[in-house]
Amino acid sequence: MENRFLGLIETSIKNHWDLPAFSDYEGHTYHYKDVARRIEKFHIILEHAGIKKGDKVALVGRNSSNWAICFFGILAYGAVAVPILHDFKPDNIHHIVNHSESKAVLAANSNWENMNDAKMPDVKLFMMLDNFSVIKSKNKETFTVRERINEYFGKKYPRSFTSADVKYHVEKPEELAVLNYTSGTTSFSKGVMIPYRSLWSNTQYAYDNIPFIHAGDNFVCMLPMAHMYGLAFEILNGINKGCHIHFLTRTPSPRIIAESFMNIKPTLILAVPLIIEKLIKSKVFPELEKPLTRFLLKVPFIEKKLLEIVAAKLTASFGGNFKQIVIGGAGLNKDVENFLRSINFPYTVGYGMTECGPLIAYEQWDTYKAGSCGRVVDRMEAKIDSEDPVNAVGEILVRGTNVMLGYYKNPEATKSSFTKDGWLRTGDLGTIDEDGFIYIKGRSKTMILGPSGQNIYPEEIEQQLNNMAYVAESLIVSQNGKLVALIYPDWEQVDKQGIDHNKIEILMQENIKDLNELLPGYSKISGIKMYQEEFEKTPKRSIKRYLYQPAENN
Repeated sequence: MENRFLGLIETSIKNHWDLPAFSDYEGHTYHYKDVARRIEKFHIILEHAGIKKGDKVALVGRNSSNWAICFFGILAYGAVAVPILHDFKPDNIHHIVNHSESKAVLAANSNWENMNDAKMPDVKLFMMLDNFSVIKSKNKETFTVRERINEYFGKKYPRSFTSADVKYHVEKPEELAVLNYTSGTTSFSKGVMIPYRSLWSNTQYAYDNIPFIHAGDNFVCMLPMAHMYGLAFEILNGINKGCHIHFLTRTPSPRIIAESFMNIKPTLILAVPLIIEKLIKSKVFPELEKPLTRFLLKVPFIEKKLLEIVAAKLTASFGGNFKQIVIGGAGLNKDVENFLRSINFPYTVGYGMTECGPLIAYEQWDTYKAGSCGRVVDRMEAKIDSEDPVNAVGEILVRGTNVMLGYYKNPEATKSSFTKDGWLRTGDLGTIDEDGFIYIKGRSKTMILGPSGQNIYPEEIEQQLNNMAYVAESLIVSQNGKLVALIYPDWEQVDKQGIDHNKIEILMQENIKDLNELLPGYSKISGIKMYQEEFEKTPKRSIKRYLYQPAENN
């Protein structure tokens, strides 16, 4: 059958048999042939535990080689993968396992120690992700099978296990592959049903449109694999191309990320804006603000040389071998984007959502238009729900091969997510230009109506505020018909400059005064509220806005 996702994976494993596939950073490396063997052994355990094709198998833990091996193993068996973010609370995990009707759970030790198997009564098999040990099974024979797995494997493949023995489940395009529970920035999580056609279409698009990736190239996996953005373009794309994926098994702090880039030298880097913005705002902008540098930037010939030096330093900080950085998950700060353009830095901004597994728009960095999030991808269509899609903002509607089947056991939410003629409502507001580039203006749920019916997009105001002195993060909310700025100051910078914490509110009032001079009357800020800790985030590092909305707006 053509257009099979598992067909792509099967072929890649056979073609790249002796190449390295997965490494835990500073730990063990598995070659493609090792991955294939582990998948087969995993299948023997699932079979003896009574797991059938179509059963849901939950997977919870930090990124690791074992996580990736189990993910491919679940699909190759013909079961449905239910990835769960490792930082979800135990009650969330129990709820997802039960709601999804998962029959097996593979959990990392750090998650398992806080979980309670009695609260997941329908699960037949519990396994430890760290070492594939069986924790609990309704079929007692499973423990024996795990202890003597090499013996069982030898019986199944008496001559030897070769690439010719790699034969995976033959799926249908509409068949459910992944059940992804996502917590959005404006609502609570729902189980997104992603079919095989979506996995195939996203993976095939990456194969066709990111030509500079070759077998043996290195990737650093720092986005959570339980989220579709990281899963699709670091893992599915990487394995399909025969790449070597390195997992940062600890929390990816800026120091660990920088160190891994230097050691691994990845070819493609996927990032969320926060990582890029932090790096540039903390390392690059302060250098450019120095009096001598500012003076030299006004001298044409020296300015060019200076920007070349900055570009070279920035390139080196990402390992020096990457061909492109793809930024997704949220919009990029305009000042940062303008700076990256000025030094001809190879970055691009994509657009997607879990419900599209995830891709909606993308464009290569050298043909990408600043401020956009790329062009609609192959096998997808997009339109703007407005009378003038180029100039008048409206909701972005999409349809095509990448789109989900719906929300699991939630027909009402599924129905309200689609128009009567089958377009998926993204909940994002934007425009599309004559060349098909999409420009996002904000979320329809976060749009604030001004005093005379004007549309206020808080994200646009936040971008400007976030560029001001000592502001780390901000949220603009409406309280009693007035706009209020919630601000989390950059306490690190405040302390570095030796500023008294009691005086920070005065500095923020000055920022608001400067900001209001740039804003139209209907969107001026009338008050501020300070936060000591950063705002709570989703896995994509978007702020969970709904937690900070006043009661009148909920």
